[in-house]
Amino acid sequence: MAVLLRRILALAAPTTFIALLQAGGQLIETALAARQGTIALAGWAMVLPFVLMMQQMSAGAMGGGVVAATARALGAGRREEASALVLHAVLIALALGGVFTLALAAFPAAIFTTIGGPAAAATAAPYAACLFGLGAIPAWLANTLASVLRGGGKHGLAAMVISLQALAFPPLAWALMEPAGLGLPGLGLAFAATQIAAAVSMAAVVARGGAGFRPTLRVRPHRDLFVRILSVGAVACAMAAIANLTTILVTARIARFGPTAVAAYGISARLEFLMVPLAFGVGSALTALVGRAAGSGDWLTARRTAWAGAGAAFLLAASAGTATGLFPEPFARAFSNDPAVVAIAARALGIIGPAFGGFGLGMALYFASMGAGKMRWPAAGAVSRITIAVLGGWLLGDVFDLGLDGQFIAVAAGITAYGAVIAASVRPGIWAAPAAAISRR
Repeated sequence: MAVLLRRILALAAPTTFIALLQAGGQLIETALAARQGTIALAGWAMVLPFVLMMQQMSAGAMGGGVVAATARALGAGRREEASALVLHAVLIALALGGVFTLALAAFPAAIFTTIGGPAAAATAAPYAACLFGLGAIPAWLANTLASVLRGGGKHGLAAMVISLQALAFPPLAWALMEPAGLGLPGLGLAFAATQIAAAVSMAAVVARGGAGFRPTLRVRPHRDLFVRILSVGAVACAMAAIANLTTILVTARIARFGPTAVAAYGISARLEFLMVPLAFGVGSALTALVGRAAGSGDWLTARRTAWAGAGAAFLLAASAGTATGLFPEPFARAFSNDPAVVAIAARALGIIGPAFGGFGLGMALYFASMGAGKMRWPAAGAVSRITIAVLGGWLLGDVFDLGLDGQFIAVAAGITAYGAVIAASVRPGIWAAPAAAISRR
């Protein structure tokens, strides 16, 4: 187990470093949005789940499908297949990036008015139009090509390119928002500019053979190669959509308490979004290592690797969540000076924070499940979470009249269920070669 943990940490270290940079950038982003006022913070909070959905889909979900397909191909010695997968991954990224561009740049006012009301939507709509209109497709391409590198075991190289984007984003965002006077739209423009630079840089690295092989672009797209990626990536994207839909639906429920409550929940939800990139550091290593083990038929090593990484992610998330839950007000004050916002955010963090051990456990095993190609139970975990968070929030908040506290309890219970359901699947009866594959041996 110690050897496996060292292998995981060796691959996870570069991605975790980037995750820390991105987490710092996200904290700065939240503070910059808060400096625009409570209404602007509420507008930013409404756009946030869609931004994170896009990032999670492109980097962790469909990106995980790219990592898993590439790693399994290389683990089985099919280098030509790995080379051809690059074109298929890029085509998927262009298509899905276009969906985000069309939906959130063309119709932002209608979407955000429905979620949070007209006041917050007035600040959210121009921000979303800039961010998704110019940045959605570049973000998908940058994260997809980084996943090609990770599938080849080149986590450090992917991290090197992404680090430049992560370092450039905060100062550019500040310059466009405040000195240039663009406000939230400036934040969207900064995101787009840095993602364009990252996509161009990543394309150059992959084209030169940075993943350990040169991509084959002059190949006719083949259904089987799309299936290699989509069999994992499509399910994972659905799960990422469900996870962010959970936040969106909870935000919609909280909106009836006013913009102050929406802004406060946006701060408390930031804790989860900070945990996602940190879990991704360990998770991206698990996808590659489990994928290689599964590709070679070594399911015992695949399961042991998954549990070694999941234990590390659990400790990391539980420590951060518990610390924030015990001392919620300093975290909340870092993002707002409004006493009402801080008070509600602190209540939410005090209830939800201690549940984050289960979130870290579930996230790590979700990424490991991508490598294994075993996505049914992670999907069940995502469904259990949204069901408990939304319906449980209605039951506790409305039927039992617990108000906001009831909704926060339901969110915490949903996070715990998510981790527990996925953990129950990583066992020999489920994580094993399909019967058809065994019969061919």
